[in-house]
Amino acid sequence: MVGYHLEIMFRKLFKSVLFGAFCLCGLTFGQETSTEQTPSAPPAAQSATAENHVAPLSLEKIQQDVREKEQIIDSLNLPKKTRDALLWASGATSVQGMREYLQAKHHAYDGHSVLEHARLKEDFRPPMNLWPCPDCGEVTHNLNPEGPFPAWTHHYTNGNSQYSRFPIPLKVYAPAEKDMGLWDKLKHRVDVDPFNLAATLVFVLAILHTFIAPKFQQLAHHLEQEHRQKLKEEKFRILHPEQRMPVSFASTLCHFLGEVEVVFGLWIIPFALICNHYYSMEDFLLYIDRDTSFTEPLFVAVIMVIASSRPIYRLAENTLKFGASIGKGTPAAWWLSVLCIAPLLGSFITEPAAMTLAAILLSKKFYQLKPSMSLRYATIALLFVNVSVGGTLTHFAAPPVVMVAGKWNWDMAHMFTQFGWKAMLGIFVSNLVYFIIFKKEFRHLEEVQRINSAFDGSVPTTWEDRQDVIPPWVYGVSIFFLAWTVYFAHHPAIFIGGFLFFLGFTMATPQYQNAFSIKVPLLVAFFLAGLLILGGCQGWWMQPVLQALAELGAATTMGLASILTAFNDNASVTFLSSTVPNLPEEIRYAIVAGAVTGGGLTVIANAPNPAGQAILGKYFKGISALKLFLWAIGPTVLIFLIFNFIR
Repeated sequence: MVGYHLEIMFRKLFKSVLFGAFCLCGLTFGQETSTEQTPSAPPAAQSATAENHVAPLSLEKIQQDVREKEQIIDSLNLPKKTRDALLWASGATSVQGMREYLQAKHHAYDGHSVLEHARLKEDFRPPMNLWPCPDCGEVTHNLNPEGPFPAWTHHYTNGNSQYSRFPIPLKVYAPAEKDMGLWDKLKHRVDVDPFNLAATLVFVLAILHTFIAPKFQQLAHHLEQEHRQKLKEEKFRILHPEQRMPVSFASTLCHFLGEVEVVFGLWIIPFALICNHYYSMEDFLLYIDRDTSFTEPLFVAVIMVIASSRPIYRLAENTLKFGASIGKGTPAAWWLSVLCIAPLLGSFITEPAAMTLAAILLSKKFYQLKPSMSLRYATIALLFVNVSVGGTLTHFAAPPVVMVAGKWNWDMAHMFTQFGWKAMLGIFVSNLVYFIIFKKEFRHLEEVQRINSAFDGSVPTTWEDRQDVIPPWVYGVSIFFLAWTVYFAHHPAIFIGGFLFFLGFTMATPQYQNAFSIKVPLLVAFFLAGLLILGGCQGWWMQPVLQALAELGAATTMGLASILTAFNDNASVTFLSSTVPNLPEEIRYAIVAGAVTGGGLTVIANAPNPAGQAILGKYFKGISALKLFLWAIGPTVLIFLIFNFIR
């Protein structure tokens, strides 16, 4: 260690000597060239300058500094790893600088572990560029040594630097939790940071809110009826063309609380208060601004708008029309064609785009015929389950697959042979089973279709259903924008820029376009953003649960992963599983299979689900989360059996 410090000091001394020699040469050259204009300094001044000159460090002085630093460090009675790390780091500072650093009440080398510092919630500078970690002794560094300094460098996060002090990186808990069981780990993490439990409580309340959202919708409708009756009794009249009809504030508020798309956004408010209570508002802002990526919500919003444009919709309609033509274009034929083929497109054009196209086609070809409420729920449940598993044919489109494919070296061949063909089999069998169950009602819908002439291309029911020819170049440009967005899905600045060009293109070709609303995509993005913010603080309990699952066998792991997915985004489940070291291959398979299998049980189980609900929600009097769950259990269990028993 002394030799290492000597090497550093000699390097600094060598650089100082070179710099001094360079300056001396420049000064000598300047004096020689200006002897005629400038008189030389008097002897007294020369002697004063010599006295003020700082002599270079001698070898004896360097050795003395090293010994003094060692004495100071030894007097602190630090653990060996912390002592060695501080001794290593002291080579970059002077004795006085090290004394000043050690005078602070809390610092990285004060004897506390990093976990204890996190419990204290005291600001301290963690090891920065090329400084060793006081806990493990490994050299760490800050990706941006010029600042602003992160609260946790990527040495602790195993990823990007984290600027907010919460949540405590999962790696920090590990040294203190050796040989602990699941329950003990959870208790320990709550004891270290009660914020963990508070954040999870808010998350659970938000999930419960999604289940009771239809009740708020019913209450809003009741209050609105009472308000209208009150206006009628008061004989209210519109007295001016610009006067607006008064509305019930209570009814509007209940309607707002009943919108599933805004649930998680609403619960960000109590979450922010909790963050301020346990940490600070600055930490909350850093968590939002720097530590949370909103790329996925932005992508879903953009891809929904592009996929719902008339050229893309017509292209999808004409493609699926081949499948429907086998059944002579009946409602049952369209139903089977959309639910069998559209979800598989999610492996290529991404799941949100596939969900958007499938939901729009089902809306126009099936839901407009007003099927029974049971068939409506069965259909949307099948759609959610099928889209969730339909993205497993490739390794680049479905978020839960993308999270692990690179880390586990899963390519397209692996995905198709291990997951893809099984997903296709599960989709076809599930659709067939529900088709047989509702076979009699499909015959009734065929009669309704004949009476209403709902699908007569020569007499469109609305202007949006017109069948005029769209030029091939319009199709080509629309496909280009769709492909651009999919290819740059992880680069928001690029795909948003492309989206602005797309909006300009639709304005330049209005005769081939339909009016589209940005309200629904923005609400879906708002939903996903809230889910990301609240879900980002749930790793403290999800990671040990996944670790415990790995010890229960593949079948049990798959089943519990499916249940866990129902209460969190399946991409979060697979991402946290990728942080668990040395998982056996069969457990990796079980976790991913379980995550995609359970992706249709709830609206929050898979990122594209809110898009489907937003499009088809108008055919329900508030989609009941419980009914959706019950109708999704059947296909979920069927696909689970296929993934589990066919290897």
